[in-house]
Formats: sequence, structure tokens, C-alpha cells
Amino acid sequence: MEDQEKQDQKVSEGQKSEQEEKGSAPYKGNQRRGFYNRNRRYYSSRQYQSKRENLKFNKVSIVIPLVNEEESLNPLSHEIRKVLKPIDVGFEVIFVDDGSDDNSLKAIKEICRTDKRFKYLSFRKNYGKSAALQVGFKHATGDVIVTMDADLQDDPSEIPNLLKKLNEGFDLVSGWKKVRQDPFIKKYSSRFFNFVTRIISKIKIHDFNCGLKAYRKEVIENVYVYGELHRYIPLLAHWQGYKISEIIVKHHPRRYGRTKFGMSRFFKGFIDLITVIFTTRYIRRPMHLFGFLGALAFLAGIVVNGYLTYLWVTGGYLSNRPMLFLGILLIIVGVQFFSVGLLGEMFVHNTRSEKEYIIKEKG
Repeated sequence: MEDQEKQDQKVSEGQKSEQEEKGSAPYKGNQRRGFYNRNRRYYSSRQYQSKRENLKFNKVSIVIPLVNEEESLNPLSHEIRKVLKPIDVGFEVIFVDDGSDDNSLKAIKEICRTDKRFKYLSFRKNYGKSAALQVGFKHATGDVIVTMDADLQDDPSEIPNLLKKLNEGFDLVSGWKKVRQDPFIKKYSSRFFNFVTRIISKIKIHDFNCGLKAYRKEVIENVYVYGELHRYIPLLAHWQGYKISEIIVKHHPRRYGRTKFGMSRFFKGFIDLITVIFTTRYIRRPMHLFGFLGALAFLAGIVVNGYLTYLWVTGGYLSNRPMLFLGILLIIVGVQFFSVGLLGEMFVHNTRSEKEYIIKEKG
């Protein structure tokens, strides 16, 4: 009887080893499950699970603004499906057609017809990327929002990397196109723009205008973008107390269509930078800005006119001294700046609201 049990045990062990050689048969041993791959490397269940990121998100919304990108839409949607398939998280894709005059809308409708996870919004005319993003944010239902461009220069395979970084506790993760595949003018004007923005804002991000970004839902609920402010979302979020980070992402040459970049957008960007700095740093304390400038101009005018007064008392002539008019002008400008600051403070005082303060936790 014992000999029979030993033979049965040898047979079962032989079958188990035969299954292991085929490369995929799981088995139990010491209450641990695992498998061998084709290269005879053993993976325990714990090792295998570590390869699938334990994301703390229930649903990801991917917002894609676009203008005249009909040729890239089908390849882009295919890549997104392929990339997100292994990730154990629900997703939706929201195309925002910013007034395209080609067949982009037709291509989007066909994609949405075949896959209900894809949705679309279409503007009657071109309102700009900021407006497209803001409307896309409003219709997103995920607890994480990822933005990317539709021209296939942004690589969808970077989405899991953005989510992984966001999962570390950050509120916003921005992509950094360290190696850009763009024309010379666009590449170096963007570098100069990012350098100036980094110096003025004191935020250590290399690429503020990268289309690939990931946000937690609460960030886009408390940030409003318009005009050309989409490139400054990291600044707006940072100055509201959110944790910002960035990762290096792949950037591909444009395969279809033509770039929408123009020099006018470059200059508008710097004007909007001044707008962002004012609306984030001084919108609730305008006297700190206008009062400082006013005091500086007023004191400079007093110094100039004091010097001229000393010359006049000691017998000098002022009839041929243009500096007198400069001193008077500085005093007038200083008073005007001060007046604007006081009016701003009065306006802020009368329009205070608790909605301006973002509460992180409540107990």
C-alpha cells in the first residue's frame, strides 16, 4: 500500500514538472503560487503583482484638444487602447474638436460609435486650446485627468508613467520633452520661454507647455484657464498649494498635418505670464504691487527734485534742466500707482469670499 502511494506521488510530481517545463502551469507549494516563464525564470505571485502598479485611482479621463488632426485620430485611439488595456483602471477619452474645418469630427464620431469609452465635444468655431481644455475638464468624470495633444508627438505609452508618478502623492505631474522633435525656431523659442518662466515663477519645471500632464480631479476643479493660460496650469496649481512634479517623456516628430505654432503665440505667452503673476500673487493684495511701484516712483521723484532744489538754492539755473520734468513726472506717476493700489484694496475688501480658500482636509 505504501509502495502504491509513493508511485502516485512520483507520477503527480512528474506531471507537475512537465507542466512547469511548458512554462505557464501554476502550482501550490508552501502556500505560495507562482509560474515559470519560457526562459525557466520563476515568478512568485508577489513578484508578478509588483509588475502591475497598484494605482489608487478608480477612473482616468484623457482630454485631447485638437484642430484639424483627422489623419492622426485613428492611430492615436488605437495606441491609447493598447496602452491602457493592461492597467486595472477604468478610463474615458474626451476629444474636444476646437472648430476643425477638415474631417476630424467625422473621424471622431466613427471612433466613438465603435467604442463607448470615447466621447467628443465639438466647438462651432476655434476658441483656443485653453477653452478646449476647460470644457474638457468640465465634462471629465474620472478622479484623474490626463491631457495630451492629438498630433501623435505626445506618446500615449507615457500615460502609465504619469499615473505612477501621480500615485506617489503628487497633485500634478507635467511631462518634460527633454529631446524635442520640432523645428529649430519652435524648439529654441520654447526653451527661452521656459527659462524666463522658470526664473520669474521660481518653479523648477523644465517644460511648462508640454501637452502631456496628469492632474488629480481637485486641481482642475480649482484652476480656471482661458486665453493662453493653459501653459501656466502648473504655476496656477503651485500657487494654490498643490504638489507639482515632472517626468521626462518621449517626443516624436510630427507625422501628419502641420504645426499650429506661430510667433504671435510666443508673444501672447509672455503677456499671459504677467497676467498669471498678477492674478495669483497680487489679486488679493494689489497694494503690495501698486503701492511698492508707487512708493518707488514717488521717492525717486522726491530725490531728483530735492537735488534740483539744492542746485537752485546754491545759485544754479533750472531753465535748461529736463531733469526737473522727470522729477515731477515720477511724483505724479507714484501718486497714480498709489491711488490704483488703494482702489484695488477697496474692491478686494468689498468682494471677499470664503470660496477663495481651498481646504485640504476637514475634521
